[in-house]
This record gives sequence, C-alpha cells and structure tokens, in this order.
Amino acid sequence: MRLKDKVSVITGGSRGIGEAIAKMFGKEGAKIVIADVNEETGNAALEGLKKDGIDAIFVKTDVSSEESVIHLMNEAVNAFGSVDVLVNNAAVSIRKSAEDTSLEEWQKVLGVNLTGAFLCSKYAVPEMRKRERGAIVNVASWHADKTITRFAAYAASKGGMTALTRQMSLDCGKDNIRVNAVLPSTVDTPMLYETMQNLPDPEEAWKQTLDYQPLGRIATADDIAHACLFLASDEAAYVSGHSLRVDGGTYAKVARPLMFD
Repeated sequence: MRLKDKVSVITGGSRGIGEAIAKMFGKEGAKIVIADVNEETGNAALEGLKKDGIDAIFVKTDVSSEESVIHLMNEAVNAFGSVDVLVNNAAVSIRKSAEDTSLEEWQKVLGVNLTGAFLCSKYAVPEMRKRERGAIVNVASWHADKTITRFAAYAASKGGMTALTRQMSLDCGKDNIRVNAVLPSTVDTPMLYETMQNLPDPEEAWKQTLDYQPLGRIATADDIAHACLFLASDEAAYVSGHSLRVDGGTYAKVARPLMFD
C-alpha cells in the first residue's frame, strides 16, 4: 500500500495511461480523483474503480481553463480533505509542421498539455504545502528532447513540461514537494491507434514501429503507471527535478522508422 490514503488527482484519467495510473494508485491505497473533459469515459472509469473497491470521484475538468482547474482542486479537497499527489497526464496531439499548424490548433495543444500542467500544479501546490509534503508527476514524452517530423505543437508542449518540471522542483523543494516527469515512447493506448489510423499505410506503420523497439514490443499503459507510482511514492523520497525515460531503450537509437520521414 505505497500510497495509502494519499489523495491523488489524475488528469486525463478516464482512459489509456491515465486510467491505468488511476487503477494502480487505487490498488496501492490512494483515494482517486479522476479529472477528464469527457464525462462519458470519466464516469465509466469511475465505475470501474468503485467495482474494485477503490475510493474515488470523477470531476469533469478542462485543464486548460483556470476556473475548471480551481473547481477540480476544490472538489478533491471537499471529498477527501487534501491533495497529496498530482499526475498531469491530460494530453492532445496533432501531427503537423509549425507551418501547417493553425494558431487555434497550437493553442489547443499547448493549452491542454502545458498550460494544463501549469494550472493544475499552481492550484495543487498550496494544498500540498498545508501538509508539508507532496508529489507531482508530469507525463511528458520522448518528444521532449527527441522528436520526429510534423509534431511541432506536441513536441513543444512536452519539452515545456520537462522544463517546468525542473524549475518547479527548485521552487517547491523547500516545502517537501517533489516534481518529476515520465517520458514514455510508444504506448499501447487509444491515442496511438487513432494516430496510426490517420497514417497513409497503418499496417506498415505498425510493422515499422514494432521493428524499432529494442525490447520487441511497445509499452503498455501499466509500464508507464509503474513509473508514475514509483515517483509518487515514498520510495522516490529523494528524487526531484528528474525526467525518467520509460521507452524500452528507443532513446539510445539514432534513427526513426522511415514511415515518420
């Protein structure tokens, strides 16, 4: 029970990586606050947690909206009395170059991925400070420091998340609040399938993606959740300002599959 009674707010917690984190944290004793803009999937995820006997609530949240994030944190405190852990996982992506990205698209991706992490952290930290402890885990991406063609907004947002992680670890350290990031590579999630289906040759894209993995498989959502659990737990009590790659060794390679060129 590595997170026993720790109130854990997980953004984008209704599916994929976020849902896996919510389940894993709940099984480790955490009280779960699922934050997601999608009410249907959010309620479905909540029902699944409750069937497993996990104490949880769902709060419909647009992380790019300050008003919505303030409501989220208030609901977490009203339900469970505190905020101990925050996982900034909510994300959207488009595959376009900077030239082809509209200002509206740019603002949407940066708004959810980066501004969302900023806003949720901004309003979680005061609650953590009251208890003189806390952990923030930002789910970034290997796009933060290595990327591929036509991911301008997404790469910029994830690079910003790792920079924010480093900076906040300095400001929050005096209050015993740790801030870290996880950098996944290719993960078996609904977002990945949606991306693949929009490529010219999805079958070839899958083949090349699998061929590229040093471990011979892509990551599962649980692979990422395990890393987040470690960083959120007291096992990582002296880890802060760190970006942990969970990429099966792909960062060590010097080339990407041809489908991405």
